[in-house]
Amino acid sequence: MQVKDFDKMTEKTAKEKSGWLMLAVTIAAVVGSIALFVAGAVFLAENTAFVALMAAGVVGLVVGLTLFGGFKLVQPNEAFVLTLFGKYYGTIKRDGFFWVNPFCAAVNPARTATAGFARKLSLKAMTLNNDKQKVNDEEGNPIEISVVVIWRITNTAKAVFNVDNYMAYLSTQCDAAIRQVARQYPYDVSTNGDETSLRGSAQEIAEVLRVELQQRTEMAGIEILEARISHLAYAPEIAAAMLQRQQASAIIAARQKIVEGAVSMVEMALNKLSEENVVELDDERKAQMVSNLLVVLCGNRDAQPVVGAGSIY
Repeated sequence: MQVKDFDKMTEKTAKEKSGWLMLAVTIAAVVGSIALFVAGAVFLAENTAFVALMAAGVVGLVVGLTLFGGFKLVQPNEAFVLTLFGKYYGTIKRDGFFWVNPFCAAVNPARTATAGFARKLSLKAMTLNNDKQKVNDEEGNPIEISVVVIWRITNTAKAVFNVDNYMAYLSTQCDAAIRQVARQYPYDVSTNGDETSLRGSAQEIAEVLRVELQQRTEMAGIEILEARISHLAYAPEIAAAMLQRQQASAIIAARQKIVEGAVSMVEMALNKLSEENVVELDDERKAQMVSNLLVVLCGNRDAQPVVGAGSIY
C-alpha cells in the first residue's frame, strides 16, 4: 500500500444480527439435529433409509456448532475489527450482543507482549505519559522535556491496518513532535517579555503541540484531545549556568526599576523644594543633592548620614 493510500482506508460497519435471535435459532438447530440423529438411529433397524436422517442430523449439528462461533459481546466504548478471508469485513462499535459471520476473524489491535490475546479495540480516552528526552530549544540550549497526551481512536480501520502497533506509533510520533516544536521556541522569554517561550506560554505551546501531533497521527485514526508539557528543565550540564543567568537577568530588571523610581523621586523632591520656596539651590548644590539622593535610594544598604555638629569658623 502506498503512502497516499493510507487515507483511503475507511471504517465501515460490519453486517451483524441480533445475538439473542441467532442464539435461539442456533439452539433450535442443534436440538433439532440431535433429535434427527436419535430418530434415525432408533428406526435404522427397521429401514436402512434412516441412515440419511442420521447424516442430516450430523450435518445439522456441525452447522449449529459452527454458528456458535459468530457470537460477539461488545462492551461500551469498545469495538471489534473483523476480517473475512483476509479482507476487511467491518467494525462493530455498538455495545450489545451480536452475531456475525462465524468465519470472520477479530483482528488483534495491539501486537505486543503486554497485550496478550486481546481482540477488542478500546475507544476510550487514554493517556500517554511520554518519557523525558533531551532536545535543543531555539537558542540551541539543551533541555529536558516530556509531555502528557490524551488521545482516543476514532477510525478503527486505520488504527489496525495502517500501522503495525498504534500505541508504539503514537509514542514515536510524540517524540518527533516534541523535537519539532521545542526547537521553534526558546526555553524562557526574553527580557522584553513579548516572545513566545516554552516556559512562559503554556497554552500556546500546548495548542501548537496538539496540532503538530494530530497531523502526524491522522493516518493511524487517532484523535489528539490534549497535549501538554509535563516536565521542562534545562539539562544538568547547563542548569547551574542558566540559573546564574536567570538570577542576573532578575537583578538587572530590578535595578532598572529602582533607578527609574529613584530618578522620579529626585525630580519630585527638587520640584517640591522649588515650588514651596524652602531653599534656593544653585546648580552645584542641586548636583550634590541629586548625587546624595541617588546614593541613598539606589544603595543596597540603609544610608548612614554624617551629621555636622559644628564649624571651626
